[in-house]
Amino acid sequence: MDWDKLRIFHAVADAGSLTHAGDVLHLSQSAVSRQIRALEESLNTTLFHRHARGLILTEQGELLFDATSAMKKRLDTAEARIKDSEEEVFGELRVTTTTGFGTLWLAPRLPAFYDKYPDLKIDLMLEERVLDLPMREADVAIRMKEPSQADLIRKKLMAVRMRLYATPAYLDQNGTPEHLDDIANHRLICQSPNSTQVGAGASLAQHLMTYDLKSLLTVNNYFGVLQGVLNNLGIGILPDYLIEDFPDMVRVLPDIESGEVPVFLAYPEELRPSKRIAAFRDFVQDEIIAHRRRLKLNKNN
Repeated sequence: MDWDKLRIFHAVADAGSLTHAGDVLHLSQSAVSRQIRALEESLNTTLFHRHARGLILTEQGELLFDATSAMKKRLDTAEARIKDSEEEVFGELRVTTTTGFGTLWLAPRLPAFYDKYPDLKIDLMLEERVLDLPMREADVAIRMKEPSQADLIRKKLMAVRMRLYATPAYLDQNGTPEHLDDIANHRLICQSPNSTQVGAGASLAQHLMTYDLKSLLTVNNYFGVLQGVLNNLGIGILPDYLIEDFPDMVRVLPDIESGEVPVFLAYPEELRPSKRIAAFRDFVQDEIIAHRRRLKLNKNN
């Protein structure tokens, strides 16, 4: 198959319109149409259903689009590796992590990363779904468990525990629980049992829900749980890494916590030489080391 025609086909399928694809490719609509028609003739099939609102892929078109999408991801990887120089870090870096870790820990630290690498463009994808790194859905991932996908370089960053926190204002008004049974007299704020979350956090929440709770607020991510706690709504189950950024938060029932949750950084083996990946990896590791030192210093003081 003609590579140029495949490139044009992919742009049309992605845009859903000959006109929009032409704008992206800097070609006229008629030129794009001729190339698509020639590709269909060479394959002896119809790739698009045409209607007034645009183009819809046929079953055969879907198969070809899957193939060209995979090709584009591989080409993007090759381009990124070629552009990575030995001395400069630039281009686009696609980072995926959970909503909680991304909003509560990573995003507040990115200004320091941008100060060091101002020419780098970061696409931060926050979602609980595990993206396919070998298929180039993202360049690097930070996840709350060891990735199981093949051909990945993995680095354990730290271990997290889920603990109970509340604001001084909430505790002044509602009292501080001294024993686990006292939790029944408070509103618990936690992730919804139906939401995707780390198993250790879910187990702790399920255990606390066995008590006859006065009230309950569930949210589908830890950022929402934090907002509930900060607004004095109750006692929240939150990851221990956020306490550095919210030093006024009070840990409640210090003997109660989840099991360890490992935090891993991972990226495809083929991106091992990438200077962008190395810069981000080293930055995250340095931030975690500094985070631990500050927590240890505060504890000793």
